[in-house]
Amino acid sequence: MEKQTKKKIRPEQKQPRPGLEKNMVPIPETDPIKYPKEGKLKNKVALITGGDSGIGKATALLFAKEGADIVIAYLSETKDAKQTQKEVESYSRKCTLIKGDLGKENHCKKVIETAIKNHKKIDIIVNNAGLHWEAESIEDISTEQLSKTFQNNFFSYFWITKYAMPYLEKGASIINTTSVTAYRGSPQLIDYASTKGAIVAFTRSLSANLIDKGIRVNAVAPGPIWTPLIASSFDKEKNSEFGSDSPMKRAGMPNEVAPCFLFLATDDSSFISGQVLHPNGGEIVNG
Repeated sequence: MEKQTKKKIRPEQKQPRPGLEKNMVPIPETDPIKYPKEGKLKNKVALITGGDSGIGKATALLFAKEGADIVIAYLSETKDAKQTQKEVESYSRKCTLIKGDLGKENHCKKVIETAIKNHKKIDIIVNNAGLHWEAESIEDISTEQLSKTFQNNFFSYFWITKYAMPYLEKGASIINTTSVTAYRGSPQLIDYASTKGAIVAFTRSLSANLIDKGIRVNAVAPGPIWTPLIASSFDKEKNSEFGSDSPMKRAGMPNEVAPCFLFLATDDSSFISGQVLHPNGGEIVNG
């Protein structure tokens, strides 16, 4: 857990988007925190997009600790992906890495095909991959950027889920990563916040559609969480103060969010579907 005050405590973070964990200061905390090993996901298979770093990595490690084999779909950060794979395997679980652009439908289909080929089944889907770019005005957002943001942040969720459907059985769980920006908006992340709002609607609609099949669909809406995407997207000042305006006066760490995904993936949440959890440092949201 990072100690954060309104003082600037982080140095400048210079790296290209979507960023590498090893280049961050401080490095995000992804190891499971004081979580008892109970085997809640024993012999399950979980597909996690964007599972190479940040929230996705923390979720992968916690799932592995609880007995799940992991499939990680990631964009290009192979060093982070291989490190995550190594850490997953330290729990004596299998981990498959699939590199490629999730903003392309054919690749999403390939991800599912590869997961089934290697693991024979999928029990849990965590749609988590995402990108964003700051823009001061809607006039600064090109059609190309708008399309890319929606393709990566929303279309990939739709495609991954669509192509996984023939393999999902009763008891499966789908968990989508949305954001606090879906509820309060973001003046410099208009397109990104819009995708996150779409994910909330997608979660609720898909839940209603799949409820009779015994498949639960929920979402997690993190607040300010210290991840490579943040470090590689914002300038020195915003990075140094990131999270200080939350009620807890600090940014959260990925391993403080991962338990939300674990809860929604297990039978602990067997009577919950179409809902959103809000690990955001105390910010009150409605809707």
